[in-house]
Amino acid sequence: MSVKVEVGAGGIPHNQILIYGLVGSLVLIYLTYLNTITNTQYFSFFGGLAAVAALIWGTDTIKHLCSYGLGTGVPSAGMIALGSGVVAAIFGATTGIFAPIVTIIVAAIIGAVAGLMANHVVRMDIPVMIVSLIELAIVGAMTVLGLTAMACGTFEFLGMITGTVEFLGFTVQTYETSVIGGSIVAVIFMLGAIAIQHSFNACLGPGEKQDRTLMLAAECGFLSMITVAIISFAFIGFLPALVALLISIIGWIYTYVKYIELSKRDAYAWLDAKPILEPKGGA
Repeated sequence: MSVKVEVGAGGIPHNQILIYGLVGSLVLIYLTYLNTITNTQYFSFFGGLAAVAALIWGTDTIKHLCSYGLGTGVPSAGMIALGSGVVAAIFGATTGIFAPIVTIIVAAIIGAVAGLMANHVVRMDIPVMIVSLIELAIVGAMTVLGLTAMACGTFEFLGMITGTVEFLGFTVQTYETSVIGGSIVAVIFMLGAIAIQHSFNACLGPGEKQDRTLMLAAECGFLSMITVAIISFAFIGFLPALVALLISIIGWIYTYVKYIELSKRDAYAWLDAKPILEPKGGA
């Protein structure tokens, strides 16, 4: 039986962050469909913003789950989230316009199975395990789908597996130069996994504050967006990729500066703290 260990108090309720993250990431991913409607690629950056929204939600979910004493389980939670997410996102992408919704449904099923196995097979017996793994699977799926859409301009499977090359003056379609064929999904997997697990790991401790933790999550999300924006130069037009890169850099600078401010605020609160002295003769 696990004992709940409180990490931080106050702030925005988790269920409220869940709603913001789920609805926000879903709407933002659907905004990338404007590329198809307008026959352009300038709206690809919305996929990255969807990933940022999902990562903020996922960070708070990890905090919620790991408040039951799972400090070393943070990396595992991140890997489960993105591992489940890759499967759900690729399956969902095959359903066309319904891809984001199907991705959420499939991810929820995978997360529920993982949660049931963790509690009833591995016998972890954590009250929020099943719900948290469902949330994390959805977060991972929306992160993968969002960053993939940012890289290639679409969340549909055909756009993920098809690229073009110039040969003797002709444009030829090829699978090797696509996001999936070029193994870019593997890079996106790691970017998302590191981003979702780093924030709470970095801020965990007696002085952990929700606003600082979530600001770091946003900063990690924008940092991942910068990498994907650079990758997108190989798959979408130069100007759309440049727009995505500029938005990513602006978002990263803003969140980085805010995170440093919050870190200084919390460090100042501990400035006069005294070291814990060991009693004579040992503990």
